[in-house]
Parts: sequence; structure tokens; C-alpha cells
Amino acid sequence: MSGGDVALVVVAMFVSGFLNAAAGGGSLVSFPALVATGMPSLTANVTNTLALWPGYLGGAASLSGNLERGVHLRQLCLAAAVGAVAGSVGLLVVDPDLFDAVVPYLVLMAAGLLAVPSHWVTRLRPPETAEADGPRPLRPLTYVVVGLGGAYGAYFGGALGVILLAVLNAFIGGDIKSLNATKSVLSLLTNTVALVAFVGFAPVAWEAVAVGAPASLAGGLVGGWGSTRLNAVWLRRGIIAYALVAGLVMLVT
Repeated sequence: MSGGDVALVVVAMFVSGFLNAAAGGGSLVSFPALVATGMPSLTANVTNTLALWPGYLGGAASLSGNLERGVHLRQLCLAAAVGAVAGSVGLLVVDPDLFDAVVPYLVLMAAGLLAVPSHWVTRLRPPETAEADGPRPLRPLTYVVVGLGGAYGAYFGGALGVILLAVLNAFIGGDIKSLNATKSVLSLLTNTVALVAFVGFAPVAWEAVAVGAPASLAGGLVGGWGSTRLNAVWLRRGIIAYALVAGLVMLVT
């Protein structure tokens, strides 16, 4: 890696760790940055997963005080873990050329998911769930969708935090700070499963991991602290614009 590549990776990983904790969608910044250094898409994807793992850890740690443990956390974690195993296996057995072909569309799809207005998904939540004082039994569909989110997160991961937060908001509801903390735990678990699978069996650019992981950890810690202090709407709009440009560039090159 050249000096310019190292600087790009460090900045991108810090920003991604920050965004994942604060608003979600950080992978849409770091993944295109890794591709821009000349990595093949598959290598960039697995390297991105490993380098961002400390950022997810930092975000989950900094938000742990907001975690509401009564919201079926163990069952949600199990669903996310099962999905992450499936997504990791899928990535390891897929033809790299196929991944190269679909990844621009995944980036654009993630940008579209990020643009879905939050009030649309709240319509999926039964009124009694939103008004309940204590945790209610969750619909089986909740676990299915969280599992699909885990599979997507292990396979690609762009906008995973946004997807999980939308699902939790739609099917559980409640305090957004608590939902964001739960989202961070599920994102960390998904990436942990993927990390274990990728370390021994996937092509990893370890130099990029070495310089990017500390930056993502710092970004996650700062992003968790700033998640209640920043305008998440404008952060999300910025990520959407960046992801659209990055996806279109990858599509035409």
C-alpha cells in the first residue's frame, strides 16, 4: 500500500466506525475506499469486515448504558448469529466474479434502504407494542427478518445498522437510544461471526486491516458518544449521496 492508500484507509475506517455507531451505513464509505486502493471486490469486502470489527465493538461498548436487556435480546442475537453463519458460508462459496458483478447493485440497494423514511416502517408495529410498558412476545417474522439481516450483514454489510434499526423500530418500538444500542450489539455479533469465518478461509488484505482497525475503533467510540448529539438526518443524507456516487462509479467502471 502506498502512503496515499494508507491515509485513505485510515480516514475511511474512522469515518465508517463513527457512522456505524452514530447513524449506520458506514460500510458504504469504507468499502468503496478499499476498492479505490486497487483491491478486488471480494478482498475489499472481507477486509472491510475485519477492519470495521473494532469499530462495532467500540460503538456497542459506548452505547451499552442505553441497552434494554428485556427486549428479547438473547433470541434476537441467536437469530442474527444463524443468519450470519449462512451469509458467511454464502460469501465463501460464491464465485468471486459473481460477487464483483452484483456488488455495485448491493451498494445502490443499501443506499436505497438508507433513504426509506423511518415513519414508513413504524406502520408495521402493532399499536399495543408501541404503547406497552413491558416487553411483549415478538412476532416470529421479527426473528426471520433479523436473521435475514444477519445473513446480509455477513455477506456484504452495507447499511446493516440501518436495516437492523429499521426492523427493531418496526417490530418492537420504544426508546430510540435503546434500539440503537440493541442494533449495535446485533451488528457486532454479525460481524464477529463473519470475522471468524473469514480469518481462515477468505482473502484478507492484512496490511489494510492493521492500519484500519485502530481507526475504526476510535471512530466507533467517538460515534457512540456523539450519536445523541449529532443530526442523524443530515449524516444519513450525506451517506446516501456518497453511496449513490460510489455505486454508480463501480457500475460503469
